[in-house]
Amino acid sequence: MVERGYEEAGKRMVEHLRRQGISEVVLEAMMRVKRHLFVPPNLSDQAYNDYPLPIGEGQTISAPHMVAMMCDYLDLRKGDKVLEVGAGSGYHAAVIAEIIGEEGHVYTIERIEWLVDFSMSNLKRAGYKNATVSLGDGTLGLPEHAPYDKIDVTCAAPDVPPPLLEQLKTNGEMVIPIGRYMQELYLVKKRNGVEKEKKCDVAFVPLRGRYGFR
Repeated sequence: MVERGYEEAGKRMVEHLRRQGISEVVLEAMMRVKRHLFVPPNLSDQAYNDYPLPIGEGQTISAPHMVAMMCDYLDLRKGDKVLEVGAGSGYHAAVIAEIIGEEGHVYTIERIEWLVDFSMSNLKRAGYKNATVSLGDGTLGLPEHAPYDKIDVTCAAPDVPPPLLEQLKTNGEMVIPIGRYMQELYLVKKRNGVEKEKKCDVAFVPLRGRYGFR
């Protein structure tokens, strides 16, 4: 598929998401991100279809509607400092990077070494300088860059990992899928206490690590 074909496919994807009620802020960001740069070359003709795609070793790039919904729930703002748990191909981080702008930064942590290289390469090729990928246990977060305005967890956890809650700013927000087989996406708000709001049923790969699934 030539570049013009990708552009037309991207427009169709965005119109599809608009009909689902996704905010214009998120839609504009997703229109700017070249999703085909974040999928394996043999699947590039499917990059803008609204379903997950395999990227290797049981890992996936989430469906566009799920990326859009999670970004919307987080209410991302220009200048936000964001932690993402589970870099995958780097696509979700790229959408976040577009929304928060050059004055913001997204730090994404990934436990699989080849995915760190894959996502870093994709983000660099797509031109994102406000996204940093690190190798490590995502359930422990990245305390060296904390606190974070928002945290985006892209793998399903048994519960909210305590280190992530500690690294979230007061009045910050986190989206996280919880559950192993029957998973639910939660919006977690850190106020005087912690508020958890169920958003929808989801299906994500499991979060591995100290506070994840064994």
